Amino acid sequence: PPWFTLAHPDALPVTAAGVRLHHGSRDTYCAAAPAYRAAARRIAQVLADRYAAHPALAMWHVHNEYGTDCHCEHTAAAFRTWLAHHYGDLDALNDAWVTSFWSQHYSDWAQIDTPRATRYLANPGQLLDFRRFWSDTLLAAYVEQRDLLRAANPRVPITTNYVLGDWVPVDHARWAREVDLVAIDHYPSAVDGGAEEQTALAADLARGWARHATGGGSPAWLLMESAASQIHTRRWSHTKEPGRMARHSLSHVARGSRGAMFFQWRAPAGGAERFHSALVPHAGPDSRVFREAVEFGGILERIAECDAGAVDARVAIVHDVASGWALQHPGLPSEALDHQAEVAAAHRALWSTGYACDVVVAGDDVRTYRLLVLPALYLASDATADWLRGYVARGGHLLVTWLSGVADEHARVRLGGYPGAFRDVLGVRVEEFHPLADDEQVPLSGGGTGRIWAETVHLAGAQTISAYVGGTLHGRPAVTRHRFGAGTAWYVSTRPDDETYRRLMVEAAGAAGVEPVCPDAPPGVEAVRRRAGEASWLFLLNHTDRPQPVPAVGVDLLTDTPVDGTVVVPAGGAAVVRETSVVRET
Repeated sequence: PPWFTLAHPDALPVTAAGVRLHHGSRDTYCAAAPAYRAAARRIAQVLADRYAAHPALAMWHVHNEYGTDCHCEHTAAAFRTWLAHHYGDLDALNDAWVTSFWSQHYSDWAQIDTPRATRYLANPGQLLDFRRFWSDTLLAAYVEQRDLLRAANPRVPITTNYVLGDWVPVDHARWAREVDLVAIDHYPSAVDGGAEEQTALAADLARGWARHATGGGSPAWLLMESAASQIHTRRWSHTKEPGRMARHSLSHVARGSRGAMFFQWRAPAGGAERFHSALVPHAGPDSRVFREAVEFGGILERIAECDAGAVDARVAIVHDVASGWALQHPGLPSEALDHQAEVAAAHRALWSTGYACDVVVAGDDVRTYRLLVLPALYLASDATADWLRGYVARGGHLLVTWLSGVADEHARVRLGGYPGAFRDVLGVRVEEFHPLADDEQVPLSGGGTGRIWAETVHLAGAQTISAYVGGTLHGRPAVTRHRFGAGTAWYVSTRPDDETYRRLMVEAAGAAGVEPVCPDAPPGVEAVRRRAGEASWLFLLNHTDRPQPVPAVGVDLLTDTPVDGTVVVPAGGAAVVRETSVVRET
């Protein structure tokens, strides 16, 4: 609030250009400022003293959407302390950051600053470590408040909400170990062409972070914020058509969410988010949105038994927040490089062909997965390379896409040819990158095209599955397959068009012995299965504008009617079938 920032101007955030921001919006604080941290702890303590024993207290929600950074002197001092703890001495830091380039060698910790605005390209190692440091700084601010609340009542769970989207400000997997329940905000727009697949990916990410936190155990997570209808931050604030709010929410529940919550309860008359949708809109409770919200509450009651089930998936995608950060750096071969986008593309290829998919972090226990997908895992430590070798050697199937294994954990490029860390397991050596222009495509043998990227690939034990056609890369391998130990490793050196990517995923999944969740589901119907022992529940979400028949046997919990061979899912609607037939693992 204004009184605080005026009393403690050093707690206001500073941009990379050195501009100190002023109050008048949200997030006008620096998480490294002592005054801010002390004030946040005081608030947590007062709330704990007042409400810890209240019978209505179900959970503590600390802060909101941690993420905004700062470049003030408090931050710079904390960054130096973090670096000294992380590296131990300056020689190790100079080696990791390759400071010999452009005369950036540091001889004293005091010489190091945050990556502020500078003449030209900043040091990639410094940029990467600052992102890691800031995630840890925000986490420390959360933990301080969490511990005060925990001391007041150890039985009440505590969490904070992750913001999802193109902006990835913190290491969600690392944070997941410090919360009692992974909680996310997810706001796909009604006019986004990929809103349904974005929803599925967000849910799979959240479940993956929760799974990582439990070491592969039962993942607990929650959709804490979503929009009942329109979203105020879009260029056009379109409303969600009838039924879409429920379908999006059920997609999260199908993938393990303990419920579906919304921001906000009542639309405000003023303030910056006055036109963000709410359960009670400006029109009041006599409105379509509120009636749908009430109806959805009834749906959650009818399917409550599904909460016992875990999502059944035999395919996993590796997500790496550090690779995402590193590919946002300037000075890369293309401005189109985006780890998040490549994870989304791989997930879309699996989602659209009906495969259930988990998301994992490098080093996780992946022995139960038959197919592991690595999209643009740009950074890979030696430990990550060993982890993947072990997975494939033991019989796993691995699919790696372009720009993976290129650099180590400090963003230093591995020498000897790409994809550095994974050359042996993939059986290829990449001599040269060929970034493609926005409107440029390369034909592939067997049909389809590649975009964004291509490579000069040399076989080193692998076999060619698809080759480039035409141009300087004519006849060169584009997609390869390599036998390694008891397993198989695929390499994809370009971004295939959507249809080609789907065919490739189906082929790789088939070779790994994985089937779609519901092989006979018609196009446009999303299927997810949750299991608990011998019990199983089949979620069917119809994203089309006409009723769709789907093979199933059991009871539809939404209508409380028997299903004897086929359930007809309403147009734009859903079915949740408690299955009575034995369904083999997929």
